[in-house]
Amino acid sequence: MDVQTYLKRIGYSGPVVPRLETLQEIHRCHMLAVPFESLTIHSGGKIKLELSWIYEKIVVERRGGFCFENNGLLSWLLAQLGFQVTILAAHVRNRFTCLYGPPFDHIVIMVTLEGHRWLCDVGFGACYELPLSLETLSPQKQVHGVFRLRHQGDMIFLESSAEAQGDGVQGEVKDTTLGGEISWTELYKFTLQPRQLEDFRNMCEYHQTSPSSLFYCKSLCSLLLPHGRITYMGHKLIVTTYPTEDGRPVVKTTQDLTDDEIPHMLKDKFDIELSSPLIPKDADIVPPSVKY
Repeated sequence: MDVQTYLKRIGYSGPVVPRLETLQEIHRCHMLAVPFESLTIHSGGKIKLELSWIYEKIVVERRGGFCFENNGLLSWLLAQLGFQVTILAAHVRNRFTCLYGPPFDHIVIMVTLEGHRWLCDVGFGACYELPLSLETLSPQKQVHGVFRLRHQGDMIFLESSAEAQGDGVQGEVKDTTLGGEISWTELYKFTLQPRQLEDFRNMCEYHQTSPSSLFYCKSLCSLLLPHGRITYMGHKLIVTTYPTEDGRPVVKTTQDLTDDEIPHMLKDKFDIELSSPLIPKDADIVPPSVKY
């Protein structure tokens, strides 16, 4: 790995000493520069769980990737910079089926700094912009949402909050401790047992071939913006502007795309040029036969 080339790719030019401010800014820069995407699966390619291959794809070819790629590469970078890094395994709660995926469904990173543990994740799409503290059960407010870590035995649940809508969504937990009714939606669950990148090899194959996987069923590409998010899926482009402190609500616009428009959109919006034609896909996800 060429560390400086990687840092240039994500637009980070600050200090590289292993401290919290460095970790936070690298995490933010990665989210703003590297898309969360499954385009390789839908353009005749194969994702390899090899750091040198992932580095070539994301840094040299200026592409994005899904969790094993983005978080796998970030864990390598942070270790090169002197951070104490631990890879963890998570189960994601699928927002389409409302069910959890299999073990090793998702990879996340724990960084330990001066005895304080931080949860990092640049491979989940719409999630936290900055690392979350693993040392508190209190809600952690960020520009793009409020998050909390709820413990249940050895399992830790990552949840995001919004005003309760009373829709009875599976995985929603209501809480009134913040003053007013708040709904907490489970995003994924994990333990603190250390893992290795090799442990995720079978699930990397699963996500490229299973009709129960979001990545197999949908051609997608999503990127955090300073004040929102832009997402391509199937034949649609969705632009979301987040609420502002002056009370402006969430604004979401959706644009339909033709097959011919998609390559131009990917170049214009995500700076991505695929070497093989993309076959757009937005199929229904088949619920897994086993509940986890």
